[in-house]
Parts: sequence; structure tokens; C-alpha cells
Amino acid sequence: MVDSYAGLDDAGVAATAARAGADVVRSMYGRRLARIDKGAGDFATAADVEAEKAILGVVRAARPEDAVLGEESGRQGPAGAARQWLVDPLCGTLNYAAGTPAVAVNVALRDGAAAVADPFGGEVFLTDGATARVRHDGAEARLAPASTTRLVEVNLDPPFPNAPGFRAVDLLAHPGFAERFRPRVLSTTLALAWVAAGRRAAYVTDGGDLSGSVHFAAGIAVCRAAGCVVTGIDGNPVGRAGRGLVAAADAETHDSLMSMISRCT
Repeated sequence: MVDSYAGLDDAGVAATAARAGADVVRSMYGRRLARIDKGAGDFATAADVEAEKAILGVVRAARPEDAVLGEESGRQGPAGAARQWLVDPLCGTLNYAAGTPAVAVNVALRDGAAAVADPFGGEVFLTDGATARVRHDGAEARLAPASTTRLVEVNLDPPFPNAPGFRAVDLLAHPGFAERFRPRVLSTTLALAWVAAGRRAAYVTDGGDLSGSVHFAAGIAVCRAAGCVVTGIDGNPVGRAGRGLVAAADAETHDSLMSMISRCT
């Protein structure tokens, strides 16, 4: 198995692993699946677990000296590894369990290559850290962010660590938001890849430091490589001191959203 991945660069590993997870997610869709309770209304399904196994199989075979942080299985690999892969095998579990095929599979090398796979659309959004591309049906194209849709994805899922200072619902109620944008609530970080692809003008979520999150790292990497403007909700760089995330197709859209956010806090 190792030999089959020998020629892959990091972006290739991320894309292959994400696609392997996506294949599992798609194959198990529609079944009655066992649930693993995580508390506070959150849960994983057997599809989350099996998809993560498939992803880890690729990463371990291709990069045996690297460590992995998986949402379901935790930290694995050599204790002193210089590199770490971040794996979210099924982002949008609540959608998936409800029979809604709006989900993503996220695989990212910390501070490096990354891939976001859409199990049902068949697309893989990937970056080598410098450029961002999308693969579909054997074809590949550069990602081109654009704000022409005026659609802004707003994550309304808890927790809300910056409330009451910042609440996403207050942004939606801002008069200027309705004048310029239209809200969407997909409840999966597939929407981040859509910002990079020009299908969404922006994505906004509450949170703390999301740079090392298994949920967000891949989408952030793809957006940055595509040329999006990416900051926290406070306008600071996403990182240890960061708060949440605003990923916008262009500076004008980002500035407009930040102006509204500042009036909501």
C-alpha cells in the first residue's frame, strides 16, 4: 500500500485521503447508523468512524512518520513527529444523520497542504499551500473567489464563546446585511470551500482559535491559497489569539462584514 502512494506530494495525500473518506460517507448514506453520544446534543455516527479509518489508512501508508489528530480517534502517531495531519471525517454529521447530503470531509497538514471533499458533489478542493484548485470528473481548475452571489454563509451552531459580545444572529439582523447580502446556513465547512470557489461571498463563524481545528483547518488553507481575505471576527489574524473566523472573497466584502460585526459587539 505504501508504494501506491509513493509518488504523491502532500496535496496529493490530502486529496486522496479526503476522497477515501468521502467514498465511505457516500456509501453509508441513508442507512440507520449507530450513534456515539458526545454530549451537549452532539454525536458521531458509524459513518464518521469508518470514514476516519479510511482517511487514516491513507495518511499512515503515505506518511508513516507523521502524527495525526482525528476528530473521532484523537492523537496518534510518533510522539516526536515534526508534522501533524488534522482530520475531520464528516463535517455536517447532523445534516447527514437527518438525510441531508450537505457535508464535507476535511484533511489538512498543519500549516501545509489540505483538501476538502464533497462526497455527493464529487468535488475535491485542494491546496499545496500556494495555489488552490478543484478536481471533478478527472478535470482540474484553479479556484477563483468572487462576491457576485452576495450569499454569506453564517454558522449558527453552538457553542458561542464570544457571546454576548458577538452573536451571529445579531449580524443577520443588521440592516446593512439585508441590503447587501443574503444569508445561508449550510451547517458544514463545505461552505468555506465554496467561498474559495466563488459560490459564496463569505463565511462567518464564532469561535476561538480555529487555525488548528480539525473542522476548519482545511477550509482555511484552501481559502487562503485561493486569495480570500481570512481573519478572526475581531479582524486579527487567525491564530492563538484569534476569535472565530471571517473568510471573504475579497477585501471589499470583508471590510463590509467587519463594519457590521463591529456594530454588533
